[in-house]
Amino acid sequence: MNTNLQTPIDYLKGVGPNRADLLRKELGIFTYQDLINLFPNRYIDRTHYYKINQLQRNNADVQIIGTIINLQEVGEGRSKRLVATFKDETGVMELVWFRGHKWIREGLKLHKPYVIFGRTNWFNGKFNMPHPEMEFFEDHQKNLQSAMQPVYPSTEKLSNKGISNRVVIKIMQQLFAETKGQFSETLSAELLSELKLLSKSEAVFNVHFPQNQERLARAQFRLKFEELFYIQLQLIIKNLLHKSKIKGYPFTKVGKLFNDFFNHHLPFELTNAQKRVLKEIRADIGSNAQMNRLLQGDVGSGKTIVAFMSMLIAIDNGFQACLMAPTEILSVQHYNGLSELCKNLNISVKILTGSSKTLERRKIHESLENGELDILIGTHALLENKVKFKNLGLAIIDEQHRFGVAQRSKLWHKNTSPPHVLVMTATPIPRTLAMSVYGDLDISIIDELPPGRKSIKTVHRYDKNRLQVFKFIRDEIKKGRQIYIVYPLIQESETMDYKDLMDGYESIVRDFPLPNYQISIVHGKMKPADKDFEMQRFIKGETQIMVATTVIEVGVNVPNASVMIIESAERFGLSQLHQLRGRVGRGAEQSYCILMTSHKLSDDSKTRLETMVKTNDGFEIAEVDLKLRGPGDLMGTQQSGVLNLKIADIVKDKDILQLARYYAKNILSTDPSLKQPKNKAIMETYKQLGKYKNIWNYIS
Repeated sequence: MNTNLQTPIDYLKGVGPNRADLLRKELGIFTYQDLINLFPNRYIDRTHYYKINQLQRNNADVQIIGTIINLQEVGEGRSKRLVATFKDETGVMELVWFRGHKWIREGLKLHKPYVIFGRTNWFNGKFNMPHPEMEFFEDHQKNLQSAMQPVYPSTEKLSNKGISNRVVIKIMQQLFAETKGQFSETLSAELLSELKLLSKSEAVFNVHFPQNQERLARAQFRLKFEELFYIQLQLIIKNLLHKSKIKGYPFTKVGKLFNDFFNHHLPFELTNAQKRVLKEIRADIGSNAQMNRLLQGDVGSGKTIVAFMSMLIAIDNGFQACLMAPTEILSVQHYNGLSELCKNLNISVKILTGSSKTLERRKIHESLENGELDILIGTHALLENKVKFKNLGLAIIDEQHRFGVAQRSKLWHKNTSPPHVLVMTATPIPRTLAMSVYGDLDISIIDELPPGRKSIKTVHRYDKNRLQVFKFIRDEIKKGRQIYIVYPLIQESETMDYKDLMDGYESIVRDFPLPNYQISIVHGKMKPADKDFEMQRFIKGETQIMVATTVIEVGVNVPNASVMIIESAERFGLSQLHQLRGRVGRGAEQSYCILMTSHKLSDDSKTRLETMVKTNDGFEIAEVDLKLRGPGDLMGTQQSGVLNLKIADIVKDKDILQLARYYAKNILSTDPSLKQPKNKAIMETYKQLGKYKNIWNYIS
């Protein structure tokens, strides 16, 4: 990087203190470097000039040569506007200004050739152009005229203060004049030649002032690759450092407990995916480094058994294990599941949650510290300072995105040396996002369902089909099955949602009357004890229908429930719909998911519903979700600052991302400390990135 790229933006000719202040506040531009990294949103082909009689009613940006023959102010008060009559040899149109009449009027010249540019509207039988960009024809011919004109990101405040796109282009041209368009190379010669990349200087010039479409495409590719390459480099280096610096406990043996369970008590044959993941985990915990692994798998793919078998290895090696889940319901479910698996093994398992009694807590604390307790399951309660392990060897965290990094590190400090960490999630994260957000974790994926699981049939029905849907429910109940009916819950409109739920509940009670049908209801306004009572009735099969808001999203396991009806399905996000659908299909029977909606649907809602009907694959669904919502939303608020990308787009550029990760890994595998002369440029850039965090503040 050139030293002068760290020069404050105030010093650039044509900027000055007021503009500098606006650029800092509105676009976060502090230095020359930041300005160079302000990449255009789109480009306009300025090589073509239209005649007025060729204009189409299509709201396009067009460029026309002509003269102003008349100027007048029209209207009164707030609706006052300045209107110019603009003509060329084929016809006339109007130019309109709603703001800043006085100074615009002073600058306009009658009967002198202008090039005007802007978006056209059709109004009252003729075309008009509001707030056109204008320049004299003779100046237009002199300027640095790139064939494609860049359009830069802007804000209302910038436009109102007269910093138009035209002004930003002028400032950018000035920057190129001052730096002579020379920018230090940031990639190695090897990468440039192997990938046939433009040099840094060519790429930067062609992204701001492209000579044609082809140069623009090559410039964008080069800069996107560079941006993603350095993110991956940072993540992989972090992972390598982690492995070399943070020593884990090597679990050298696969012992008696593991073998006994595997050979005599495994409730079903493991799938190939489960075997592969276990092998990856064994390799990690057998080495000297601390394991940091993300285990992804759809609802019902059998992550828990893999987690349990990893715990057995820890116990065989003389260590304790813990499993932390985000909610009490989920902790209890894990506890019941694991106690069942342990019943033939000589292992002690306990659960610790917010509602554990004081006496019980004291016992747990004691048996943890003296090593009698092998496995502890719980919620955030595990993080309390009182909870001390004798020797925690493996920590498993379920649904990681609900725990921050700080909470993870609290678990580490319960030991002299940090335990191995396995993070589990049933929310499939698209590969591209996983490579970027969790790029410092190793990733394992269980991508096949256990044998004998039938895939869930999903259909979309409108409100008018409700009677047929009710008939279908009656038939399923006759076969002895149970039904979920879920209503959306959106915090802002809690009263309205509560009303929807109650209306729905009443109409279901009318259609499914006592004594033939028993119905449970669960919603956020109920006391925890009442909720639990209703849940238990449904789990025991005493009620056939469970009407609920999304409280059942995580962790209710009722194998006999075979139908999931989602009301107002258009109000749910894709990942939520997929999670809800995963509540059925847990038994051997064919299960169904019915998405009920009104007729009025937005395009995004249609896409979501079509995706659900078409596929059961959580990863495919996550990819569509990422396209619809963007990376920020997908990761939840605490991680929305995850990728502050300047030019790449994690959804559209996933091929470039994979390429960048491949090359970053490759380079680090042969030269982990980037000491070789051929990687000098990469090392320099990497060091700079650390120094000027504000430039490439990619990683949260």
